[in-house]
Amino acid sequence: MNVISNILYWISTGLLVPVIVLLIFFFVRALIMVGAYFGQWNRSRKGAANLERAVSALDKGNAAEALATIPQKPLTLSEAYGRRLFEAAGDEPRLNLLLNDYELAVEKETATSKTLTKMGPILGLMGTLIPMGPALAGLASGDIASMAYNMQIAFATTVVGLTISAIGFLTQQGKERQAASDLSRLEYIADTLAKTPAL
Repeated sequence: MNVISNILYWISTGLLVPVIVLLIFFFVRALIMVGAYFGQWNRSRKGAANLERAVSALDKGNAAEALATIPQKPLTLSEAYGRRLFEAAGDEPRLNLLLNDYELAVEKETATSKTLTKMGPILGLMGTLIPMGPALAGLASGDIASMAYNMQIAFATTVVGLTISAIGFLTQQGKERQAASDLSRLEYIADTLAKTPAL
């Protein structure tokens, strides 16, 4: 039994360095994502405004004017799919396919945020529990310095893991809200264009 316990102990302590390295990697990735998210959010607002203008023009029955509200070189995913919808006017199966493709593209775009949301707590918990063994051993042997060092690692990994998860969660929520709003406009455009002859 001691052999098995020792093997498990060696495995868990051996995982500490990879866990810390991954935490640092994901933390840097989360910081980069925060910076990129604000730029993307600004572009998404402009893209949503363009789609709203396209919807207003379609309400008036002017498909050509609606198409003109979407830039030739789209800056956002929703604008790109908006242009593709206009190119597929009158072709209902193609319009439905484009909407499905948009949902898959949004899923891909939010994948990193979802990964951070899940991996942050997992790595943080691993980084908390692994040093607790040596910390308790240090306490039992009266080595307070060793115990304090291991507890410091345990608390630091918890905080970093939760920070990663918080950034992932907040960016995921923002992206999904914007995507849902854009999808409703794209669905309206697709439904209207399904009854419109090809442009």
